[in-house]
Amino acid sequence: MTERNMTCVACPLGCQLTVTLDGDNVISVTGNTCKRGDAYARTEIFCPTRSLTTTVKCEGGIHPVVPVKSSVPVPKDKLLECMKVINSVTVQAPVMVGQVIIHNILGTDAHIVATNNN
Repeated sequence: MTERNMTCVACPLGCQLTVTLDGDNVISVTGNTCKRGDAYARTEIFCPTRSLTTTVKCEGGIHPVVPVKSSVPVPKDKLLECMKVINSVTVQAPVMVGQVIIHNILGTDAHIVATNNN
C-alpha cells in the first residue's frame, strides 16, 4: 500500500488529506472535515480536474477582452489544449453574461461562458 498527501481545495478549510492506495484502489481518505474532501481526493488521484478561468479577445466592445470560465471543471491534462483553442477565438460585441462562447470544448462537456458583459 502507498499513501499520498495533498491539500484539499474543495472548500476554504484546506484540509491536509492522506489517501491510502492499494494499486488502483482507494482504501481510505483521512484528514477531511467534510464529505467534499473525500470526493475531491478520489477524483484528484485518478482524474484531476480544474475550473478554467481566462479571457477571450473581443472586437467592438468596451474592453479588448471578455472574462470567461468553464461551465464545469475540465480534465487537468487538457488545460493547455483548451487554452490554445480559447486563445484562437475572437468574439464580436455585444457579449452578455452567461453567453456560451465555445460549446463542448475539446469534447469535455464543458462550455466556455462569458462572466461579464462587453
